[in-house]
Amino acid sequence: MPASFSFVQAAPASGPYKIVQTAQFMGTGRIDYVHVDSEGRRIYVPRGGEILVFDLDTLKPAGSIPGLMGGHEVAIDGKTNHGFSSSKPVIMWDAKTLATIKTIDVQGGPDGILLEPATDRIYVFSHSQPNATVIDSKDGSIVGTMDLGGSPEQATSDGQGHLYVDLEDKDAIAVVDTKTLKVTATYSLGGKGGGPGGLGLDAKNHILFAFCHEPATAVILSATDGKILDTLPIGNGTDGGGFNPKTMEAFSSQRDGTLTIIKEKSPISFEVEQTVQTMPRAKTCSLDTKTNRIVLIATEAPPAPSPATNAPPAAPQTASTNAPPSPGDPGGRRRGGGGPAMLHILVVGR
Repeated sequence: MPASFSFVQAAPASGPYKIVQTAQFMGTGRIDYVHVDSEGRRIYVPRGGEILVFDLDTLKPAGSIPGLMGGHEVAIDGKTNHGFSSSKPVIMWDAKTLATIKTIDVQGGPDGILLEPATDRIYVFSHSQPNATVIDSKDGSIVGTMDLGGSPEQATSDGQGHLYVDLEDKDAIAVVDTKTLKVTATYSLGGKGGGPGGLGLDAKNHILFAFCHEPATAVILSATDGKILDTLPIGNGTDGGGFNPKTMEAFSSQRDGTLTIIKEKSPISFEVEQTVQTMPRAKTCSLDTKTNRIVLIATEAPPAPSPATNAPPAAPQTASTNAPPSPGDPGGRRRGGGGPAMLHILVVGR
């Protein structure tokens, strides 16, 4: 596939965040989430009918996994060396060779996905019921399904038996006991933010960062009891976020071409440290825990060809990669043209 690369010398670790590495690949098909496998040094991008795989250090193509049916996201279990797609059916593959091991039939409409490290289980999330299908990462067997009481978007685990899932349509966060697969609490965002699309967790201090669409706000709350600690502004169109315990920073990627970095100065003090300019539609992200860099993706429709002499005016382009999100899809997750478009991979670091 045609590609181009750009490398920028990284600034010292104490400097501001900026784009330090980029690559571009022409192709077809929609994109949604990006997943970084820090241990395996790979980037996974579901696109069209396959999962594209790139080298995390060079951004060069490293293979692909075919047979994808409407996939959105990827999870990798480094213990079993198994990968899984949030698709219907779910694809399970060998994370070293990229060879497909099996496909797994699931219910609902898979969207997000998460590895829960304490139990070595994969959670496949669906906006329709059942809201989660739980898979054993060792053999791909289905452990169970569960309804979360709302439409899940992003999730995170504390590795100590608790799973936190933002419920986009309920403006809330569900707390799940990973041993019993039961919802033990639901934390309301208290009208401070609506449509949470990204979620970060400081597991050590038990602090959640819910990144919301309306208003464009980070709602910061206690993971212990749901008490709201603070709110801070972010960019428009969040669809992914996280927390880096090494730098004590939460981050949210937005469709408006910004990446918001929030510094946790203490367990009760937070501030917007920086707003990094990325590119429009770069709304999902993933953290490389080894380098503390954040990887984002976006697609861009190719320019229209020059009209022939004396040819009638061409109709305006309406590529859905550039279309605004619908009211029912505030982050634009299910939009994005399936036609030819340039895939951009952006790496943000210091």
